[in-house]
Amino acid sequence: MRNVHVWKTTTEEGEKREVRAEKFGKKWRLQAKLKHEENWTYYDDPLVEDLIELREVLWRKYQRKHLSYEDVAAVEKMITDRGGTWETPDEDAEDTAANE
Repeated sequence: MRNVHVWKTTTEEGEKREVRAEKFGKKWRLQAKLKHEENWTYYDDPLVEDLIELREVLWRKYQRKHLSYEDVAAVEKMITDRGGTWETPDEDAEDTAANE
C-alpha cells in the first residue's frame, strides 16, 4: 500500500491548492497544484508550510494508530532542519507546564 497523504488549502489569493505527500523508501516527496493547473509541481525542497501541514496530517493519523511515530518524527526533523517549528505558542506553554 502506498503511503500517500493528501490535503487541500486555499491560497491568500483565494485559489484552491491540493498538496500530496508520498513516502517511498524513507524519503518524502511532495507535490502540489492549483485547481486550474493541469500539471503537478514537484518539490525537491518542500515549503516549510507544507511540511508543517503534513506533520499535522500525520499526527492525527498517528493518534488514531493508523501510522507509526517514525513518520511523524521524520517530518518533524525535516521542519527543524529547515529552521521551522510545528509547535504553536499554546503547545510550547503546555509542554513547559507538563515538565515543571
